[in-house]
Amino acid sequence: MDLVEVLPNQLHMLRFSLGQAYLWQDGEALTLIDAGHAGSAEEIEGAMRSLGATPERLERIVLTHCHDDHVGAAGELAARWGAQVLAHRLDSPVIRGEQPVPEPVLLDWEIPLHTHALATVPQAPPTQVDRELEDGDVLGFGDGAYVVHAPGHTDGSIGIHLPRHGVLFTGDCVAAVGPLMLGVFNVDRPRAITTFTRLASLAPSVACFGHGDPLTENTAGALAKAALETAASG
Repeated sequence: MDLVEVLPNQLHMLRFSLGQAYLWQDGEALTLIDAGHAGSAEEIEGAMRSLGATPERLERIVLTHCHDDHVGAAGELAARWGAQVLAHRLDSPVIRGEQPVPEPVLLDWEIPLHTHALATVPQAPPTQVDRELEDGDVLGFGDGAYVVHAPGHTDGSIGIHLPRHGVLFTGDCVAAVGPLMLGVFNVDRPRAITTFTRLASLAPSVACFGHGDPLTENTAGALAKAALETAASG
């Protein structure tokens, strides 16, 4: 796992072999946005300690959606440190293991990528969700973190917007693997495109993706351009 500073003393990316999570610091209080794959709890704890942070101060784990590479270590981390797990109401039954992971509608070029991902990422264990989220909910970190319902990748995908810091976490709704693009493996591509447009309209100065490096320069313009091109191409 690589630990990458995004904003000094405040925001770091935890990059795994597939996908990534983010650690937000409000002084000593910690928030994880996504939790990596099953078995990565030790690495995440080590990353916290390497920053001088105390894992016992992990207050919440916000899951952007129900896929294994984002949910995997959430339950173990929550059990260790007493953090609350938060996810959208529509993805929570999947995270708890009550419903299967929804099948995406794959484009032809996505099929081999999806097969590789299924073979690479271990299945996440059923994980308790302590708080089910809705669009517009405000969370207690980042001087007010707003939940943005972002359906399309999954029905209960969310973005997290920290307007006072100009930071947007997109989950897998947007990707930056190569060119800035719509995320892959969507259950509803038209809704995902609409979501991309909505997220871009928030005009952040920093965008953090589920896959690909964060965008910290000309972010609003780049997101707007990519969303417009995506909507035009369908």
